[in-house]
Amino acid sequence: MPITVTRPPDGHLPGEPLARRRLVAGSALASLVWPVAVASSAPAAGALQVGPQRALRTLAEAARRARDGDTIEVDAGDYRRDVAVWTQDRLHLRAVGGRVRLLATGGAAEGKAIWVVRGGSISAEGFDFEGARVPDRNGAGIRFEAGALTLRDCRFIGNEMGLLSANDARAELLLERCEFADNRRPDGHNHQLYVGQIARLTMRGCYVHSGFVGHLVKSRAAVNLLYCNRITDESGGSASYEVEFPNGGVAVLVGNLVQQSSTSENTILISYGAEGYVGATHALALAHNTLVDKHPRGGVFLRVMRGEGRFAASVALRAVNNLLAGNDSRLEAAGPGDFRNNPAVDFDVFVRALREDWRLLARAPVAGHVVDPGEFAGVSLRPAHEYVHPRTLSPLPGPPRHPGALQTTG
Repeated sequence: MPITVTRPPDGHLPGEPLARRRLVAGSALASLVWPVAVASSAPAAGALQVGPQRALRTLAEAARRARDGDTIEVDAGDYRRDVAVWTQDRLHLRAVGGRVRLLATGGAAEGKAIWVVRGGSISAEGFDFEGARVPDRNGAGIRFEAGALTLRDCRFIGNEMGLLSANDARAELLLERCEFADNRRPDGHNHQLYVGQIARLTMRGCYVHSGFVGHLVKSRAAVNLLYCNRITDESGGSASYEVEFPNGGVAVLVGNLVQQSSTSENTILISYGAEGYVGATHALALAHNTLVDKHPRGGVFLRVMRGEGRFAASVALRAVNNLLAGNDSRLEAAGPGDFRNNPAVDFDVFVRALREDWRLLARAPVAGHVVDPGEFAGVSLRPAHEYVHPRTLSPLPGPPRHPGALQTTG
């Protein structure tokens, strides 16, 4: 079944240079294997500088002063109740000299979040968002409402919601080397990352963990590209789904470590289409992922809802070279699809499963046994990197040699 992934109306990716904006859909999906960007530590010419000893002391003031195309450099340190609304285009914010911790301590922009973002293309690097609380209990580190938002090396810790997006069909979100953990509220209706009905979600090298009742990653985006992330509930976590695409769409997961803990609220690791399908194209590919089930009742690695009557949907499904650890469940139980080389293994094939070191032993029977996963929706399913903890991507020296996410053996 041929699958076409269309680009949003303006044809660009988050943080993408203007020269790239006319790329075709297939090459856009190749962003899965772009090298991770590393910011220069040199001051930017004409940058607005923020810090306790600067003329601009707060980010709130910088948000009022900034113009399209500006760079804002923020001195490392703690900024309390310093909340902001960003509406500019081509705006870049970065921490200088270390991390910038944005501690809500009761503050919230527009009663929503530490930051509210609804501009054009906006990027930020090196910020921690902590402790957002609001009356409606949806206090987020960032409320993303419109535009193209790129976040690199940012952390969302201890908010009611980690990052929460609105439903804007043109919006795009790119996350690189970001962390989401311990975002919770008392009634449990929370998620570490909750993406609404936007055009595209891209995650690379992120670490999402330690959930509380809600999901680790929930996305209603039309296109979802998850590349070499660690999405793990871990000891004491009580997340529901680890990854959910409730309305279907296109979802490509390559090189991810996805783990359900023994105390997870739900036995399903990856869920697709559970709330009914939205849009015309529905396709799911899993390649070179390590899926770990530690639930005492035995979990389900993948559930794909097909729907009934007018809610039925045709779903293109491919699963190749995934490693299934912890029970005898098979991906084929999700329904019709292309399933190849998805071995189920016990914990003794890993270097140290008790310490969550999920590298294969070099002598493991499945080591060295892979098939060519091919392409799906215009992108190669062969990973060019592997996740290295914490929040790092390491280039592979050649094609992947083992099933699962981690190609370095112990």
